[in-house]
Formats: sequence, structure tokens, C-alpha cells
Amino acid sequence: MYEEDRSRFVFADRSGRDGGQLRRAPANGSYWNRYHLRPPFSSKDAKGEFIGFDIDLGNEMCKRMQVKCTWVASDFDALIPSLKAKKIDAIISSLSITDKRQQEIAFSDKLYAADSRLIAAKGSPIQPTLESLKGKHVGVLQGSTQEAYANDNWRTKGVDVVAYANQDLIYSDLTAGRLDAALQDEVAASEGFLKQPAGKEYAFAGPSVKDKKYFGDGTGVGLRKDDTELKAAFDKALIELRQDGTYDKMAKKYFDFNVYGD
Repeated sequence: MYEEDRSRFVFADRSGRDGGQLRRAPANGSYWNRYHLRPPFSSKDAKGEFIGFDIDLGNEMCKRMQVKCTWVASDFDALIPSLKAKKIDAIISSLSITDKRQQEIAFSDKLYAADSRLIAAKGSPIQPTLESLKGKHVGVLQGSTQEAYANDNWRTKGVDVVAYANQDLIYSDLTAGRLDAALQDEVAASEGFLKQPAGKEYAFAGPSVKDKKYFGDGTGVGLRKDDTELKAAFDKALIELRQDGTYDKMAKKYFDFNVYGD
């Protein structure tokens, strides 16, 4: 069991749709988790309860660590500041492990892969190149690696990069015709939009956008740098659930491909 004397342990995933006000847990050794609603990684069922791969993964790790974890919703760009301010204790939110983020926080071992792709209307000639996107309006999630990539590589060269507080707003403007394309995580885009009724007239536009500088080496649990024992506890739990087949069993509930990657 991971020994911890703080009164909260927060996982986070990106949202904003629910406001996500943080509360302090009672002093019972429990933890707080903050997250962002983003199917199939995280969403709410008809009862208002949190569900998804991130939720299942986080709950299973907490179970193996023998701690109680609570989930709290948040806008994506508030995650790392909240973690550093000790308002939350961990982030599970498809947070890419990048060199830039590692200057601020620590990460667990890899949770799953994190490729990024453009989405556009079916039949659109748009490709993830400067030549194709010049003069176009491209939506990105505020505070994401996709925003950083688009700002550095496209915005200064004639592409209108528009940042949004949550992914639902991006898809809303895309379907309303206010955006020509959107750049986001490939898995979330496929499961959370393209396979849904709202995304039936849309498709991936071109190949994955790959740049290790921005998109790193997959995603991990975001942690404070001084929480070395907590990192070790997450890593141990993750190794165990991958080795005993629990990870693959959970993943098959949501994906028909290898979400962990190479």
C-alpha cells in the first residue's frame, strides 16, 4: 500500500462542461482526481456517474494502491497549475509526456499512445500541411500539445488557429461551418466524434501529425516532481495490471486496436 499523509489525491482529466469546482476531501487518506470529459476516455452516464477508459484505468490503479480516489472535472489548461498548487494530486487526461511538460511536472510510465490528426468534412482536400491549411480556420484545445504545435508551425504562417476551452466547443463550431478543420488526439476524435451521429459527415484528413518535440512519447499520469513515492506507486500498479492482462481486458471495452501502441 502506498503510504500518504495528505488528505486528498486528485486525478484529473480535462472538461469544463461541468464547472469542475474543487473540494477538499476529509482527512481519511483519500485522493482527488481531476479530469476532462472526453469519450471514450471519460464521460458521464445517464446517472451522472463518470465512465470511460481513463476512469477505469485510474480506479484500477487506485485499487491496487489501496487508496480512495475522487474525480473532479476541469478545463485542460488548468490541470498543471492546479497540480503545482496542490489543489489536485494527479492528472489522468491524455496528457502527453513532452520535454516541455517534464520541466514542470513528473510523469508515470506510459498509459497509452498519443497520435494527433486533423478532422475535416468528408471529401475535403485539407491535409496537415502549411500549404493546405494557409487561410483556413483550425480548432485546437486550449493548453494542449496540439495547440502548441499549431501555434508554432501554422499560426505565424497564415493559418487561423482557434483555441477552445473544451473539445465539445470545437466539434460544435466544426459542424456549424465556423472551422475548416480540427486538430486533436486521434483516438478521442475517432471514438468521441467520428463514430458518433454528429461526426457522420466528417473524417480524418491526411496522416497523423508526428513531432516528438510536441507530442512526446505517449501519455502518462501527471504528478508533482517531489511526489516520488506516488510516482513509484502508480508505476507499480500499471506494471501489474499490464502483466496480468487487466489492461488489455479494459482496453477491449473501448477500442478495437492496440491503444497502448509500440
